[in-house]
Amino acid sequence: MISMAREQRLAEVFVEIADSLIDDFDVLDLLQRLSTRCVELLDVSAAGILLADAHGELQVIAASDEHTRLLELFALQHDQGPCVDCFHSGAARTNIDLREQRAAASWPRFTPRARGTGVIVTHAIPLRLRDRVVGALNMFQTDDHRLDDDDIALAQALADVATITILQQRTLERSHVENAQLDSALTSRILLEQVKGVLAERWDTSVDEAFQAFRRYARSHHLRLTDLARGIIDGTFDTSVIPAPGAAV
Repeated sequence: MISMAREQRLAEVFVEIADSLIDDFDVLDLLQRLSTRCVELLDVSAAGILLADAHGELQVIAASDEHTRLLELFALQHDQGPCVDCFHSGAARTNIDLREQRAAASWPRFTPRARGTGVIVTHAIPLRLRDRVVGALNMFQTDDHRLDDDDIALAQALADVATITILQQRTLERSHVENAQLDSALTSRILLEQVKGVLAERWDTSVDEAFQAFRRYARSHHLRLTDLARGIIDGTFDTSVIPAPGAAV
């Protein structure tokens, strides 16, 4: 059952999402927040959102932390794992215990790598609109906690919000417009990955801390993540004005 406290927090999250759905809203920032809200609301260790590109290949678009992104990329590199299966089948894969032999048999490369990072249980929820699956929400747990039916329904609701955010950015009706939106989001994500690396090296900090400082500056100055990232990469934006992680703001 969903507790009153979580029910109230859930209502706040959906209000936050609704407030974000304004003209020219920042898709990447909203998906990033959705992935962190999954961790908060579902008591999982980490979460990531993956989208299919124009060639039908899954790519990481948002993750609750850098550790998750690397694990997701490993799974995709070998075209195996619960998230990949979920995308192809369109069916949720939940409460998968990676300690069981069948997990190792199904995903011989993914399973030991995940176990090596401390992941015990994993879940994959499809990002779907009617019969179309555009990606998946992947969640990892480092303990034996299982998702119950209410948790799974909530996870699917959050995945549905992510899908609508991607495909229905105010008016996305034709398939070529949808594909252009997906390609734009994936291109923007590449820019963000470059910026995280640049800032982490410049500040001698972790990529997670660098990304948090980057997002904090963008939001406080009402800048789109992609625009700020592009300015940093092409050298037109002076990164010295961004407070480094741990610096007084």
